Formats: sequence, structure tokens, C-alpha cells
Amino acid sequence: MIDYPSFHLMQFFEGYVRNYRRLNLSLQHNRSMFTSREIDYFARLGEWLGFESYIEDSKINKLDGRSRPMDLSWWKMDARIDKENYISLSMHLERENLSKKDEETIEKLFTETEEGYHPEHVIGIQYVDDFERIDYLNQMVLSRNEKLGSHALMIYRYYDQLHDLDRIKAYVFDPQSCTETRHAIAKLDQSQFWYMCFEEEWENSLGGNRAGEEVCVSS
Repeated sequence: MIDYPSFHLMQFFEGYVRNYRRLNLSLQHNRSMFTSREIDYFARLGEWLGFESYIEDSKINKLDGRSRPMDLSWWKMDARIDKENYISLSMHLERENLSKKDEETIEKLFTETEEGYHPEHVIGIQYVDDFERIDYLNQMVLSRNEKLGSHALMIYRYYDQLHDLDRIKAYVFDPQSCTETRHAIAKLDQSQFWYMCFEEEWENSLGGNRAGEEVCVSS
């Protein structure tokens, strides 16, 4: 068996932040367009990395006894190992606009499923009501991922009324714990298009104040 190295998932978040302005999302776009373009960004990224990307792909949910669509999947093909079948589900991504569906999003990412449908990596991108909600959701990720054993990147977005911007909080998990965090902000530029930059860059250039220090939750 060929041993493929795991992705450095935080690099995916860094690329997402650096390239966000290129998605051309303006003040006029609704949240459905945000979902569409962000999923399309990761679909193209998967293809550039050599995977086969599928939007609204299906995955067996054992608890429901039926298939349930994945917003995006990356599948690995290697004829040196198997000439007819994909050798792994390399990534499962979910993108959710509604904060009231934050728990449902995690359930979809970490559902009990059939052999062959266990994703090596998962990415969740979702809106939450506030920073306080994130700790609860991260504890849920740790609990649900005990059986699945995936490497995970969870990206949370919420509105910071004090500074009139969106806060973006990213957390990387291995199967046992949270291992890394990175923070960014999202704002409208002078042309009323959304861009992102890392929190420390925004603070250095504009004199912003840090909205509290965030750390990984403990397992």
C-alpha cells in the first residue's frame, strides 16, 4: 500500500483567506451565492491537487439508514492500487449559512457510515451566533470524531458588532485533540466586495483591538 501523507489542513484555511477576494462576493450577493462560490473554490482546489471532486455527492448514514448528500467530496483514484475503484474518500466538506444548523452540520460531517465512506479529512465552514458558541461545537467535534478518526478543519464565522466586521476562527483537529488555531477577519473593501485577511495583519495595519484570545478546547 502506498502511504500518502496527510494534508496540512491549516494551509487550506490560509489559502481560503488569501484568495477570498477573488471569489468576487459583493454586498449585493445573498448567502446562497457565498455557499456556491466557496464550494466551487474547494471543488477546483481538489481537482488541481489531483482528486476527483463531486458536489452533492452521497454518503451512507447508518443512523438514518439512507444516503445523505455531502456538499463536496474529494475522491482518490490510483490504478496502482485498484484499477476500478476509488481508494479513499479523501475529503468531505460542508458549508452552512444558517447558525441554527450548526449542530446538524457537525452531525453530517461525522456521521456513522459504511466502510469506504470514512473521510480521511473533513472541512466544516459555518456561521455561528457568537464566539461563545464555538467551544461547545468544538467539544461536539471531538466527541463525534472519536469513532470516525478524521483530520478536521472547522471554520466558524460570526459578526463582530463592535468593529463592524466578521470574525473567522479556524481550528484543526486530529482524531484525539485540537492541534492548531488561526484567526482572520472579513470586511467589505471600498468597492463593496468582501475580502479576508489574518487578524494580526488587520491589527497591524489598522490598529484594531483583539477581541479576546482563543485557544483550542481540551479533549
